[in-house]
Amino acid sequence: MHYLITLLFCLPFASFAQNVQDNFEGNGTITTWFGDDCTINTTFTNPYPQGINTSAKVLRYADNGGLYANARFQLSTTFDLVAKSRFMLKIFVATNGLTGAQANQISLKLQNGNLAQPWDTQCEIIKPLVLNQWQSVSFDFANDIYSNLNAGSLPPTLRTDFNRVVIQVNGENNTDNVVAYIDDLTYDAPPPSVFNTLVWADEFGTNGAVDATKWFHQTQLPASGSWFNNELQHYTNRTINSFVNADMLNIVAKKENFTAQGQTKAYTSARLNSKFSFKYGRVEMRAKLPTGAGTWPAFWLLGKNINEAGAYFQTQGFGTTDWPACGEMDIMEHWGTNQNYVQSATHTPSSFGNTVNLGGRTIPTASSDFHIYSLEWTAEKLVFKTDGITHYTYNPALKDAANWPFNAEQYILLNLAIDPNITANYTQSSFIIDYVRVYQVGTVATENTYDKSIKYYPNPVEDELTIELANEAQTEITTKIYDIQGKMVRIAVGEPEHTKLAIKNLSNLPAGMYVLTYEYGGKPCVLKFLKQ
Repeated sequence: MHYLITLLFCLPFASFAQNVQDNFEGNGTITTWFGDDCTINTTFTNPYPQGINTSAKVLRYADNGGLYANARFQLSTTFDLVAKSRFMLKIFVATNGLTGAQANQISLKLQNGNLAQPWDTQCEIIKPLVLNQWQSVSFDFANDIYSNLNAGSLPPTLRTDFNRVVIQVNGENNTDNVVAYIDDLTYDAPPPSVFNTLVWADEFGTNGAVDATKWFHQTQLPASGSWFNNELQHYTNRTINSFVNADMLNIVAKKENFTAQGQTKAYTSARLNSKFSFKYGRVEMRAKLPTGAGTWPAFWLLGKNINEAGAYFQTQGFGTTDWPACGEMDIMEHWGTNQNYVQSATHTPSSFGNTVNLGGRTIPTASSDFHIYSLEWTAEKLVFKTDGITHYTYNPALKDAANWPFNAEQYILLNLAIDPNITANYTQSSFIIDYVRVYQVGTVATENTYDKSIKYYPNPVEDELTIELANEAQTEITTKIYDIQGKMVRIAVGEPEHTKLAIKNLSNLPAGMYVLTYEYGGKPCVLKFLKQ
């Protein structure tokens, strides 16, 4: 047996932590404010002490028609965007301070102030503004969409030359006027979203029918007599279409004539609703996908409040909201007509049908090997990953009911549909699922809080950590390692040798304290170790 690394990425150790902040009350750390083609006043009396900002002093930014107006400051050192990637500030722009028809926006640019033309290699994030109110705006150079002026520039987190921050309100290269008030600028790391507490799971450990305490077979046809998107199948609750065998859930789409609810269809399959719903967390599935043009497996979430006849929570009295206002998050979809491409998407009142909010990546072994598909859902954003690698982030700057119905509980769906592209020689194919798990935020433990009998050594460790298990393990174990800031730096799937699990290649981690989590014997375990 050996330890199989499915993903490894290490975060460089921060050489120092800059304290960069200014609340314009005279105790900030920024002493180099400067106005380019505009005037600034860093001790201006707050003219709008209301809402989220009632402080006494603010920065007044007045663009009186300067073509390239902006406010900026520069450090004597460079920013470490791996250690800290986020700039935040508050801003107020009043309608009476504007002329022209510029888009209401704020831009934060990072530059190398040592260059003769600092803008040559700048990186910029632009966010929209709401007028006549204080609002908090975040610029995260590790997670937000950014733009490099020079297409050959590296991603911002790989840059070590940025020492200047430039703030620009509305556009440049115009003679329009803008008056804005800025306050409480900070530079820090985004708060970690460490979902380290397992709150629900199905490991599919009992052969036979699907666990009815966890899953509901959704079989009722829509009013049209067919499933959406011109799908060709009946969903059934028969074990021929969904069953557990060898610790795996099998959802099987078969070619067979089947009559139910007054409709005869040429294919059958299964669609499962979880009887568990949740708000915020990480949900993940380890699965191997079916093959064949016309097959369409999916792992997704729907609002618990969906008004859909035959859905589990509808039968429990929660159906109050039509689709897409209930919100839909597609964690993994795969079409056999585009083999090995997996896609994630969101469906909301602002984007549905011909969806625009989507992303994906090619997984060459999507149907021959198991992969982990996951969603990290917070109040701020949705991050979709395969094997721990992000392929799509959904984070509208201004969230409202049209683009962000993701502030209420959702439930899990697993299904395998047949679309009209099905080939004539298709007979059957299986969607094979190892597990489905949901994690939410808990306290990152400083020791093994679940089983004091588990031993692990050496601690401190240089390269290899050994965990002794209480009994001989028969299955693979997924381990996750978090740094002291709560950021996950490694995820791996390993096969124990009898009662020992070896965590190898730790020499790649920077020195420091780490937390390792895994599940064994149906319960989560948390260990703390020191890397030398």
